Amino acid sequence: MSLAGEGAVAIWHDIAPEGRAEFYAWHGEEHMPERVGIPGFLRGRRYVAIDADLEFFNLYEAQSVEVLKGQDYAARVNAPTPWTLSAVRHFRSVARAICRVAHSSGPAQGGLIATLRYDVQENRAPAHKAALLRGLIPDLLATPGVAGVHLLAADAQASGVATAEQTARGVANAVPRWVLLVEGWGDEADFVALAREALAPDALLALGGEGPFSLGLYRHQITRTKTAWSAG
Repeated sequence: MSLAGEGAVAIWHDIAPEGRAEFYAWHGEEHMPERVGIPGFLRGRRYVAIDADLEFFNLYEAQSVEVLKGQDYAARVNAPTPWTLSAVRHFRSVARAICRVAHSSGPAQGGLIATLRYDVQENRAPAHKAALLRGLIPDLLATPGVAGVHLLAADAQASGVATAEQTARGVANAVPRWVLLVEGWGDEADFVALAREALAPDALLALGGEGPFSLGLYRHQITRTKTAWSAG
């Protein structure tokens, strides 16, 4: 299915072993309800790696990029709760992008997702998107077991703004400039094989993409939809 809005926060990261139990409790009980409680946020999802360079992938969907650059979100990320300060100390190797949804389509939400982080030269971005829409994206959507395909383009300036949460993590964020997401609803092995073939570096290079290409394969763990939230 299409993403819930026109803005998205995409986050990949590892967790130190000693912080794993706290991460799961904090993320499901406090952090995700907090995020989707922000005005304009619509849904949050978390995935765990089948095969990826970073173990966790988190996707927050919002009405627009303006919501993600607005005061409500900024106030939240710059006033972390005590539990947040404790939990984020265990984050490792964070990649995070505030994105515009450049394209989103598909009939359903899948329990599997492939994420491809890569780059595109700014002057080639329109041609790259057009090439994806002419070939790769419709071909993927016509493949049995594919639930949705989404293209995200990072707002580099917004993604680069340092926040109190980032400072508490103690590690700088990498900022992927382009992200292609493919959701699947079939058997894991078939989906993994499809993603590895369809999202191979040579395929993206031919469409104007640039490396390094970071392909991650994940299974769904939790979804939180819109909820009331009051910190503290």
